[in-house]
Amino acid sequence: MSRIGKQPILIPAGVSVETAAGTVSVKGPKGETAYTAPDCITVQVEENSVVISRADGSRHSAAMFGTVRSIINNMVIGVNTGYKKTLLINGGGYKAQLKGTEVVLSLGYSHDIIYKIPEGIKLDVQGGTTIVVEGIDKQSVGQVAACIRDYSPVEPYKGKGVRYSDEQVRRKEGKAVA
Repeated sequence: MSRIGKQPILIPAGVSVETAAGTVSVKGPKGETAYTAPDCITVQVEENSVVISRADGSRHSAAMFGTVRSIINNMVIGVNTGYKKTLLINGGGYKAQLKGTEVVLSLGYSHDIIYKIPEGIKLDVQGGTTIVVEGIDKQSVGQVAACIRDYSPVEPYKGKGVRYSDEQVRRKEGKAVA
C-alpha cells in the first residue's frame, strides 16, 4: 500500500473541495480546477481534509492510489498559493519579449521563435532575460517552462541558452591549444 496515498490532504482556509460522481472540484483564491478520479479510487471530503481510498484490490488501483492523492494535493496547493518557475536566458543577443498572448524569443537562430501562451498560464518577462511562468496547475507550469527551455538548452562551453534559475550547469573546458 502506498505511503503517500494513506496520508490525508489538509484543506487550508479559503479553499473548498467538493466531490461528485468521481469528479473532484477545488476552488481557492487563485482560481478553480477539477479532476476526474479513476473508478478504482474513491475520494471523500471529511471536515478539513480529503481522504483517498482504494475501491478494490486490483493492481491498477494500487498503482493509482498515490498518484491520485498527489494530483489532488497539487490542485489544493495550486489554487491556494500557485506554482512558479523562473527561466534565465544567457547569451549575446538572446532575449525574450512579451507581445499580447505570445512570447517572442531571440535565441541565436536566423528567425525569432514565437511561443503562444496556453490558457491558465501567466508569463512575465523581466529585463528581457528572465521569464517567470506562473499558474495553478503544476503540470502545465512545468510543461510550459520545459517547452521554452527546449528551444535552446544551455550548452556547456559558453553557457549560452535557456536554463531554470535553480539549475546547475557543469561547464566544460574548451579545446586546449598546444
